[in-house]
Amino acid sequence: MRLRSAALAASAVSLALAAPLTAEEVPLPAYPETRTGDVAETLFGEEIADPYRWLEADVRNDAQVAAWVETQSEFTDTYLKALPGNDWFKARIGALLDYERFGIPQKAGEYYFYTRNTGLQNQSPLYVRHGLDAEPRLLIDPNTWAQDGATALAGWEPSQNGTLLAYAVQDGGTDWRIIRVLDTRTGQPLEDEIRWAKFTGISWLGNEGFFYSRFPEPEEGQDFQALNYNQAVYYHKLGTPQSEDRMVFATPEHPERGHGLGVSDDGRWGFVISSLGTDAKYEVHVIDLQGRSGTWDAKPLVTGFENAWNPIDTIGTKAFFVTNKDAPRYRIVTTDLSAPSPAWTTIVPETEQPIESASIVGDKLIVTYLKDAATRVAVYDLEGNGLDDAALDGTALGELGTMGGFQGKPGDPETFYSFTSFNQPGAIYRLNVDTGETTTFAEPELTFDPARFVTEQKFYTSKDGTRVPMFIVRRNDITGPAPTLLYGYGGFDISLTPSFSASRMAWLEAGGVFALANIRGGGEYGKAWHDAGRLHNKQNVFDDFIAAGEYLKANGYTTSNGLAIQGGSNGGLLVGAVVNQRPDLIDAANAAVGVMDMLRFDRWTAGRYWVDDYGHPSKEADFKVLRTYSPYHNIRSGVDYPAMLVTTADTDDRVVPGHSFKYAAALQAAEVGDKPHLIRIETRAGHGSGKPTDKAIEEGADVLSFLAHWTGLAVPGDEEAE
Repeated sequence: MRLRSAALAASAVSLALAAPLTAEEVPLPAYPETRTGDVAETLFGEEIADPYRWLEADVRNDAQVAAWVETQSEFTDTYLKALPGNDWFKARIGALLDYERFGIPQKAGEYYFYTRNTGLQNQSPLYVRHGLDAEPRLLIDPNTWAQDGATALAGWEPSQNGTLLAYAVQDGGTDWRIIRVLDTRTGQPLEDEIRWAKFTGISWLGNEGFFYSRFPEPEEGQDFQALNYNQAVYYHKLGTPQSEDRMVFATPEHPERGHGLGVSDDGRWGFVISSLGTDAKYEVHVIDLQGRSGTWDAKPLVTGFENAWNPIDTIGTKAFFVTNKDAPRYRIVTTDLSAPSPAWTTIVPETEQPIESASIVGDKLIVTYLKDAATRVAVYDLEGNGLDDAALDGTALGELGTMGGFQGKPGDPETFYSFTSFNQPGAIYRLNVDTGETTTFAEPELTFDPARFVTEQKFYTSKDGTRVPMFIVRRNDITGPAPTLLYGYGGFDISLTPSFSASRMAWLEAGGVFALANIRGGGEYGKAWHDAGRLHNKQNVFDDFIAAGEYLKANGYTTSNGLAIQGGSNGGLLVGAVVNQRPDLIDAANAAVGVMDMLRFDRWTAGRYWVDDYGHPSKEADFKVLRTYSPYHNIRSGVDYPAMLVTTADTDDRVVPGHSFKYAAALQAAEVGDKPHLIRIETRAGHGSGKPTDKAIEEGADVLSFLAHWTGLAVPGDEEAE
């Protein structure tokens, strides 16, 4: 890595307040009044009060909710901007983000497409090169789409020869997408436009048109709250209106099923992957696309919604899949698509390390594994025989880290991949799989010295004796206890791996410790690890996180009153539940875009999918479990709570903001001590994706200054920057 002049870093640090105020010197007036309702329901013999149900209404359609949001936002903003360290964190996060960063290139024909951000651009523009060594040309600049920078390029896919590009537009953070098309050679837009696409990829059929998934248009005013049913796959032929798009696959008799379609790199086969929710349990139908003007019949390949089946690619009629059938940590199998019925052959068997992804590049099979939540890469021939992969071992790059990418095509030996770790922003590499030669495509110039920071991995014991891994990162001169920020997720088979974050780096530079706990519910060790942290096992997730906090305090990583916890989405639920269960352990908390009402989560947008992890509130056995940990319903009045900052956004249509609104209102009304319990509500933002850089910096500064203030982390002063 190249290190930019330390003068830039020093200039940002010099903005710090030299004499931070103490916690007691930042005044907290009385909370704004929130009216209560008399809503109550009897569920399975228990009366459940819901006094803040009125806050579930969409802020766009309900004046009372809009007024509440405005009042709470003004109250919270006044407090946060008065915190010592807010200006310093804002300046430092901005400086740490001010470096040129690239996305992983995607090759189509003779064209290479990739995103590039000069540093502080709100959205990353898309560039194209006609040949790897050609001059880059700006193709799409989403920064011109909206004055506030909140309209994002949410995805893009080049046609087979790269001369056309379909791209998705995301406005204000919503999950809804508008798909448009342009000519790569001229940069000129075509007239094609697709509406009401959601949870979709874009899969081209040659250069003639593409497949996408959409839902029916919601009723007016319900686009941010209505449940999503009846997703279907459509084919759009270029030059025709969306009204003429052909429905390719749908299951109106099963409106709860979701569907997506991917096309093999040779354009011959289409794979329809159907799901019921968030579980990796799919049905697969295959379509022979060879007769493009004929009838596209979807032939069942896998039925039953019992296992994961992720297509890799095809060579002729031979299809390659990653599956967890009879292999909880996944294996790679093949089948002949021309056979009357599928017969599966294992070519890469299951190992102790779960498979994360696989791709065919040239005549090689590149497989990424997780080894204790860090990436390992192996290379095989197409019969599954292992080849020398030492050059692709993540540890060879010097850090416990995460590698990703490795996309390519059969017959084309070129691929690109990224490497990142806690102290290394993502660098992009090009790999020739024929020669094994790796070259650097893009490497960031840093505003800090990564050698100043050390990462270690520890294993601790949870309540039931389970061994859980945790990454711990700190400055190498921080050898004693220091305020610590503990992060977790624990759900939906999602693995947390090392990655760079400017906000986390600012925390580390200020002298704090960062810890990431790989708790159960994620996918770090395959299906069993996920199953051990969901449904009736969900308490294991909270126990694992609590045990992580206890380990950090008992082993001298954090001070006795210096533990902050943070999590987003399902991780926001985690934070809310753990604060309710162990308020004595936690000193400050940030619950971001969290699922806080576990008795009603399945009533909005994508919430119905989450029953795979949480269970059904309408089923008594599941209800009784959900009732025990639902953050909104288990606030313990009469107990001192840590300082809490709840964060959400008004356009979040994944976890609707009513979850956080109700939870924050209940916190403020309860007798839970004198520390602040605030809610920060971002405008023109959603669940996280597409958030402009300036909003991300502002939010990072607000959150970190709050957590620092209530854990005793002293922000560097002028004298420390010199």
